Amino acid sequence: RLHDAGGMTEEKCPQLVDYFVVAGLEGGSAQLDEEGQQRGGRVVEPVTDLAVIARGLGEEVPEGFTCIEKTQGGHPAELSAGLINNPHMYLCYRRGHDKPPILDLGVHYEGKEPTKPGWRVIETTPYSRSASLSSGGPTTHRTFLMYRRAPDSQALNTLGITDISLVMPSKGETAPHTFCRVDKNLNTGMWGPALYLCYKRAMAKANALVYEAGLISRYPEDDLDSFPLPDSVPIFCLPMGVTVESWPLNTKYQLPVFSTFVLTSACGDKVYGAAIQFYEAFPRDRLSERQSVHLGLVSVVDRRPITNRSLQVKKSICVLSHWPFFTVFQKFLTFIYRYSISGPHVLPLEKHISSFMHNVPFPSPQRPRILVQLSPYDNLLLCQPVSSPLPLSGASFVKLLQNLGPENSCALLLAVLTEHKLLLHSLRPDVLTSVSEALVAMVFPLRWQCPYIPLCPLRLADVLCAPMPFIVGVHSSYFDLYNPPQDVVCIDLDTNTIFQSEDKKPLSWRSLPRKHSKTLLTSLTNLHKTLEKIYMPGQEEATLEFLLTDYDLIYGRQKQLELEIQEAFLRFMSCLLRGYRTYLLPITQAPSERTTDCSSLFNLQGFLKSRDRTQQKFYAQLTRTQMFTQFIEECSFVSDRHTCLEFFDECVQKVIVDVEKPEDVRLIDLDESHSGEHTVFIMPPEEPQEADGSESPALYSYETFPILQPDLFDRPQDQLRVPARGSAPSSPAPRRTKQEIKLAQKRAQKYSSVPDMWSKCLLGHCYGLWFIYLPTFVRAECAKVRALHTAYEVLKHMETRKVVLPDEVCYRILMQLCGQYGQPVLAVRVLLEMKKAGITPNTITYGYYNKAVLESKWPSTNQGGRLRWAKLRNVLVAVAQFRQPVKQRRKSSSVGSCACPLSIRTAPRRLTRSLTASASLTGEMAGEGGGGPWYRGKHAGDRMSCLFFCSCLVVLPSPRAESSTFSPSRLCSRVLGPREAQGRKAVDENSNNMPSPSRGLAGKLQQLLTPTRHRALVRRAASVDDRKPGGGPIPGRRVSEQLDLTMVNAHILLQVLMSSCSLCRKCNSLVYDEEIMAGWTSDDSNLNSTCPFCSATFVPLLNAEICDLGPACRYRHASSPSTLALGVRASVEQSASAHFYGLAILSTNEFCRVWVPCVLCWRMNRVVPLVTVAYLSPLVLRKELESLLENEGEAVLSQGQLLDNHSIIFWNLVWYFQRLGLPSNLLQLLHSSELTTQLSQVLQPGDGNAVVRVRLLWDTLTPDTDQWPPLYVLWRIHSGMPMRNYSWRRHNHPFTLAFLEEVLRCVGMNEVHKAITLFLDTVAKQPGTPRVQRSLYREILFLTLAVMGKDHVAAFDKKYKAAYTRLSGSLGRDELRRKRAQPPSPKAVDCRRCFLVPLEC
Repeated sequence: RLHDAGGMTEEKCPQLVDYFVVAGLEGGSAQLDEEGQQRGGRVVEPVTDLAVIARGLGEEVPEGFTCIEKTQGGHPAELSAGLINNPHMYLCYRRGHDKPPILDLGVHYEGKEPTKPGWRVIETTPYSRSASLSSGGPTTHRTFLMYRRAPDSQALNTLGITDISLVMPSKGETAPHTFCRVDKNLNTGMWGPALYLCYKRAMAKANALVYEAGLISRYPEDDLDSFPLPDSVPIFCLPMGVTVESWPLNTKYQLPVFSTFVLTSACGDKVYGAAIQFYEAFPRDRLSERQSVHLGLVSVVDRRPITNRSLQVKKSICVLSHWPFFTVFQKFLTFIYRYSISGPHVLPLEKHISSFMHNVPFPSPQRPRILVQLSPYDNLLLCQPVSSPLPLSGASFVKLLQNLGPENSCALLLAVLTEHKLLLHSLRPDVLTSVSEALVAMVFPLRWQCPYIPLCPLRLADVLCAPMPFIVGVHSSYFDLYNPPQDVVCIDLDTNTIFQSEDKKPLSWRSLPRKHSKTLLTSLTNLHKTLEKIYMPGQEEATLEFLLTDYDLIYGRQKQLELEIQEAFLRFMSCLLRGYRTYLLPITQAPSERTTDCSSLFNLQGFLKSRDRTQQKFYAQLTRTQMFTQFIEECSFVSDRHTCLEFFDECVQKVIVDVEKPEDVRLIDLDESHSGEHTVFIMPPEEPQEADGSESPALYSYETFPILQPDLFDRPQDQLRVPARGSAPSSPAPRRTKQEIKLAQKRAQKYSSVPDMWSKCLLGHCYGLWFIYLPTFVRAECAKVRALHTAYEVLKHMETRKVVLPDEVCYRILMQLCGQYGQPVLAVRVLLEMKKAGITPNTITYGYYNKAVLESKWPSTNQGGRLRWAKLRNVLVAVAQFRQPVKQRRKSSSVGSCACPLSIRTAPRRLTRSLTASASLTGEMAGEGGGGPWYRGKHAGDRMSCLFFCSCLVVLPSPRAESSTFSPSRLCSRVLGPREAQGRKAVDENSNNMPSPSRGLAGKLQQLLTPTRHRALVRRAASVDDRKPGGGPIPGRRVSEQLDLTMVNAHILLQVLMSSCSLCRKCNSLVYDEEIMAGWTSDDSNLNSTCPFCSATFVPLLNAEICDLGPACRYRHASSPSTLALGVRASVEQSASAHFYGLAILSTNEFCRVWVPCVLCWRMNRVVPLVTVAYLSPLVLRKELESLLENEGEAVLSQGQLLDNHSIIFWNLVWYFQRLGLPSNLLQLLHSSELTTQLSQVLQPGDGNAVVRVRLLWDTLTPDTDQWPPLYVLWRIHSGMPMRNYSWRRHNHPFTLAFLEEVLRCVGMNEVHKAITLFLDTVAKQPGTPRVQRSLYREILFLTLAVMGKDHVAAFDKKYKAAYTRLSGSLGRDELRRKRAQPPSPKAVDCRRCFLVPLEC
């Protein structure tokens, strides 16, 4: 249940309080026995009077007083040894209970300092002589002793002085253990040793019986399944036992004492307890006569009752929680206690307890502040814990520094790092827990592995004799009963002293590494000075009213100082362990027995050699501790502390960067949750009313704290018991930690201002999206190992493209999948690829890597022969395919010529043979990947013939095409026949009845823009995009592996058209994909982009249209549609311009420019309405996807509800995966989606494998037909080219065919400035506002692409930019921008270039 603060994932909606406990003397006990009389031995009466006597003047020790004649070392304890006329003055004291005890001792220099209020100066001896300890000359100030006494009304249970001693440091004397020294020299004379006064404070008690605490009552009565109530809770509530005491009747009522403790479960989880101890009346009839005599309730002689004394017993109420909200618990317990001693009340006490336990939720980011109204006059504020990856604990670094000071804090840091036996003690039990927690927290990331009991009961004190290191805290009254072992380091938090046995070397902070320890000491010294200014003396002994009212006023300052002190220790540990990750040894071979040993996981000798020689002894001690060994294991394997360790690695990197001044590096962000605006109010339980509406009578009042009645509690509400939405089971590997998210945000902010880096940053997040989807994809694939290798090739491809990865999730997920599917060798290759990319794996990734290679089954070492036989088999199969009979090849040719409109008999036989062999071999090798027996069937020749036909149609230039330019209408007439072609030649009403363009123009433009003339004009005109850099297949992959031949058996029945082109409503301009990308911000919660023309922010939209290919597909199905599909795939293989995997997603330019005439020639009658969703930045989409997986689990990515319920995420993922050519199974969800129910009647029973084809369009899917048609559309209308049908209205637009040809001529002649001027002049001549939504750059660019293809985008950009620069001098940049003539920004151009594959125009 307890999580690190950075990863406090609410797997269940956590309950703030688990148990409420009442501890004390059990109610069923009979008359008390005599056991308690021996438990309180060695009780010393407090000091009540002090006196100074001058024996040299004949004064004697007063009656009842004890004279201190010797120092701690046995030397004379004369107070005036340094005076010339030594009067031989001594200090005397008296013990007793007749008056309030003395609380403090001090030395007063008269004239140098004023007398403190409440203090009494001893100016005379009992014989009325001066008690000055100095000579009293005119040049010296008189020196007196002074003391402070407890008030008369607080005579009991008050910290009082129980012993006094004098020490001479020059004689080697030190203050005894648990003694406090007054740092003022008593010897003010000219000679003699310095003399100091020491005293011991303890609880001034008398007449008490001590017993072991028991459980009186609890709520709930039944144990929780996740956390049973420990039996030892009562003795932790009352660690020094239950005391029965007799008090004088005039004793003031005692305030409750607050204490805290920590319980550690077997699995290492911590449970925090908060308790208050108080006194209540105890009946005399439960005491025996002997016990009454011991308590002073009966006279010793005549056994007569003494009536001027009362009998009190100690009791405790406590709450147990997994969260250390000690201040909140203290206020709640104090309210419950005050409620029990007041009254009468309408509601019973149990109602308030159950209301707090069941109605107060745990603070979260959605509700950072919770104000609980306990009553009309009592409230408490519950704030979200500090948002930090550091472990959540009950540590108070402020109290650590207050009670120990800078030097002792550093000395204890050394003691913890070297695993000493530490015994902390104090008279304040709440301070013990806070300081103990700080001791184990200040060595983060190391974790204390030995016994740890911050507040140890007397019953468990035997742990001090354990032969192992420990950190134990006890009440200082423990030393009234026992002496600590000699090998234990005792730390007195009340006197700020560290006590060790004399035969051991004293702990000193100077044993730490010198440079880092000095930096730490300086920081702590400065913070200690700040603490002294902020906190007034005596604030620790705060009154109840202060705790309930004034604490919130100093919350902000205290939290800030708390984090600054913790940051100082964190900075020291970061410097101490810097570079440790370099010496981690990854597992790269099959594991053995010693693989998991620390010596096999960490290069210890290399780490020690990297440290300074003067530090070798300390580092040798450190590396031998259990903490360090556990730390190395946690860094090497998957751990529940991976968030904390990853945060520490970032701190190490920060101090390495600023190694000269590490104190200037901020490592912890301050808590801002307290200043949150959202506050949840929790009202107190409602009081019942009578039937007539009047108030109910107050029936509940208590003489003592009651035994809880189960029937008075309210039952728990369901909302705090049910699992939260975040409880969906999901692998932790895809999740980014808070630290990784913050780091990714910082990188995005940094790169957002750098054009060439911003595009790579977006690209990195896109790949991150695919790797988050990868587990779902691999799970759905039959050949899972092949899918993993595909992901590995994607990683290599990312490295080739220098993608800026925001984090290590891509590598981590693949490593985890390697472990899940038993591929340890591939995991090692992924690690090597990661190091090759210059990325050092963090703790999380490194843990998953070692888990994968350690738990997976490694292949045996004798696999060489099997691999060689497999290679030989593949060679023989390939040879057999090449020796196919000529008869079968001729038969396939004849069948192919019948099935296809165009004969292939003119094709070269060599190409036919090679294509047939290649496809057959591919089918054999990919048999397990889903190719099926189709390749080896009797129709294999038919398939190969159509494959060759498609290849010839798309790739091979015909003799006629060599001597003439490409004409879409000719191709259409050749394939479809004259009637269909004639229909396609019909001129649209927007063509203004202009003649067709010159057939030689495209060829001339190609000659102007392309230096080499020998290329086939058909390929240039058709724009087979085989020359763009990086657009080909993933390097290192065989073509047969890249093609997913499952498409061959599929039917292309659905087509998805997608476009991200969006309209800016403010300036009525269309903004295109790369411009939208450039306008995104680094904020992962911002959906807006910025318009490049008016700088307005708008939400871009992603449009998708699902079309049913209908009759065309059926016609092609009769003519072997799978053969057509394979033909297209073969052409893609030739051009190497698109990526395919998984589903056969056809989005290539070749298909659009060649196969559109033969497949989409008929109008599609069934079209699903346009789907429009927000177009999300990859940063935003990743955040939303991670949130979806966190709430609903990974299974949602393979279910149809993803498309129906989370359409924004679905369509954005499809868009990005298509842009990058990454495989996915997302489009299979279309078959079961509600979007395609309208098309369900089209799908035949055998169409389960229908292929969904995706086309990514550059221009908008829904153009505004009230505007002028774009230039490229007019060109295609004039050319009779097939395209999507739009109901363009009749316009008197000025764009004639002559205008289009002139623009193209200017572009071809490298006179783009003339084309711009022509366009502006033509538009300016038209009356009214020009109805143009596209920028001038976009109009000319699309026109150029429509004529000459995508190859010339980069060349056109250069020419247009040069033309714009040229025109800026004459027309002015502002005027050109006003007319939307500016080119896209460098950021937009780089985004287009980085995503490689240009969209279709």
